[in-house]
Amino acid sequence: MQPAVRAELAAATAELAAAGVASARVDAELLLAHVLGCSRSRLLISDGLGPGEAGRFRQLVSRRAAGTPLQHLTGVAPFRHLELAVGPGVFIPRPETELLVELAAPWLTPGATVVDLGAGSGAIALSVAQEFPVTRVIAVERSEQALEWLRRNAEVRQAAGDLAVEVLAGDITDPGLLTELTGSVAVVLANPPYVPESIRAGLPAELAHDPAEALFAGTDGLALMPALAGLAARLLRPGGLLGIEHDETHAQAVSGLLTDAGWTNVAGRPDLTGRPRFTIAVRA
Repeated sequence: MQPAVRAELAAATAELAAAGVASARVDAELLLAHVLGCSRSRLLISDGLGPGEAGRFRQLVSRRAAGTPLQHLTGVAPFRHLELAVGPGVFIPRPETELLVELAAPWLTPGATVVDLGAGSGAIALSVAQEFPVTRVIAVERSEQALEWLRRNAEVRQAAGDLAVEVLAGDITDPGLLTELTGSVAVVLANPPYVPESIRAGLPAELAHDPAEALFAGTDGLALMPALAGLAARLLRPGGLLGIEHDETHAQAVSGLLTDAGWTNVAGRPDLTGRPRFTIAVRA
């Protein structure tokens, strides 16, 4: 690594750490790789920074230190085997959501129709379309801004040879949504808004860059769960799977809602840190 590159990274890491960025060194390297147009691993053999590149890098570091999400600065967010375009107006996919795709894997078989409700950038739907031999994937999103990112990502992945994902503008509270698929869907997956409004004031400032409608769902965060469960019950064929991501405080409430509604094999699943963040259930 060139001395100038090493010095810039050291200064950037110190600035980000002082601002409270937990992954200061990693973020500094990713920002520099973005500026240089190379992978993070190739920083070791980079030719250094020109004056313009150094200035741009410092500007990005300052914006990151001020709380702008890394993904908004680089324009991409990794998710499983994908790099998704993201920016203002769409929820940034989190690594923990990757596990929801893993939980559904046994149901993601040839002939399956899969619906991703509240698809955002398309992380779940596009991962399913890329990795599994399903027949049809539909991504439903209500936000016009998020739909722009979703359509962009879907077009890129289709051009790369993945199964085409059908993008649908729709609201999960709409009783007429996807009526033509009633009783025929194999898997419904959802990472809906679930953050309680009651804790909004105490959330990290960085979350303010995610659209509020993708985060909050009523005072307790459960406002959309009954509609989501009802829609999934209508769409799924017998034996079909519902997989939901939710707040770690919601495990008992979501499980109770599904059990009372007659779902079978209702089970909570932890995320990679052991927090109860997912519930799966089978349509009776």
